[in-house]
Amino acid sequence: MHKIELLPSVVARAEERRGGLRVFPGLDPKRTAHVVVDLQNGFMAPGQISAVATAPGIVPNVNRISAALRAAGGLVVYLQHTADPATAAGWGAFYNGFMTPERKAGMIAAFTPGAFGHALWPELEVLPQDLVVRKTRFSGFVQGSSDLDAQLRARRIDTVVITGTVTNVCCESSARDAMMLDYKVFFTADGNAAHSDAEHNATLSNLANVFCDVVTTAELTGMIAAAAPRAAAE
Repeated sequence: MHKIELLPSVVARAEERRGGLRVFPGLDPKRTAHVVVDLQNGFMAPGQISAVATAPGIVPNVNRISAALRAAGGLVVYLQHTADPATAAGWGAFYNGFMTPERKAGMIAAFTPGAFGHALWPELEVLPQDLVVRKTRFSGFVQGSSDLDAQLRARRIDTVVITGTVTNVCCESSARDAMMLDYKVFFTADGNAAHSDAEHNATLSNLANVFCDVVTTAELTGMIAAAAPRAAAE
């Protein structure tokens, strides 16, 4: 688990701009989706091409958030990073520019549907009512990546909770895009995983500045529990 530290200068700036660090006082569970980003074997299992050593440690918190939100009438969504030759051909700036040909081939092999690496991590508590959505870019919300936005809007979702890996890549990208599509976004400090504390905390500071509410699992599940009686009565 990461040692969580927000930059004091970011906290001070946020407090000056808006009177406090936190933006949203609560949430409506029935209009909230827990978006679990890329917790797949290829990012989780030791020895896999994109394994993040800290990622398995966040799974209990991820499952805890999912269970709380389901019980209160919310939605759980699992995003799957997906790569195949067609995806790579359509995103050459990344596949040809940011990796060697050998790594490109390895990523495609690992994250093609049906491959071991593409499958969701078995310790996740995935239930039949949950959504599983494939995406072909870092963000699940960017145009052409997936139909996530359409699926959420069809269910009147206006709030998203982001957990998963890698904190500063797909998780941060999804959070930023969700906010700019006018979702209220909660980013879980102890429910995301990066390769280092420095990278993780840089994202938390960036997002807390102008994009999201950065919260802990305990804070988030507390908000869900507080809102659950009201949601049940509606």
